[in-house]
Amino acid sequence: MAEATANGLGQHALHAGHPHDATTTGVADADVHQEHPIKLYLVVWAWLFILSACSYLVDYLGLHGYLRWSLILIFMMLKAGLIVAVFMHMAWERLALAYAIILPPILVLVFVTMMVFEADYTLLTRMVFFGAQP
Repeated sequence: MAEATANGLGQHALHAGHPHDATTTGVADADVHQEHPIKLYLVVWAWLFILSACSYLVDYLGLHGYLRWSLILIFMMLKAGLIVAVFMHMAWERLALAYAIILPPILVLVFVTMMVFEADYTLLTRMVFFGAQP
């Protein structure tokens, strides 16, 4: 039973490595083997270089506080997304598998954000009731 994938080939076509498999699926070996152009990897490498330069630029410019950490985290997530999408071939996987891998880290970030707001509220209430002294 063939399953549809992002590239339009079925699972049989992706895993067919023997000539007799290609004859049973009706797909030639040239259609089965996926190769990506070198231009794609060079473009991704260039974006990784640009994002890394921007990340170092945040420190070089001496940004502080939430702006600094927000920019560093955004650049870090963009670089990780590019690496996972292209070098780990997530862009060519089925959408359900991509959701299964990408959704948990997003939920962790949401929960971490909720904990940060909760920590600020707890600190504020302690300062109101107990004073600013430790």
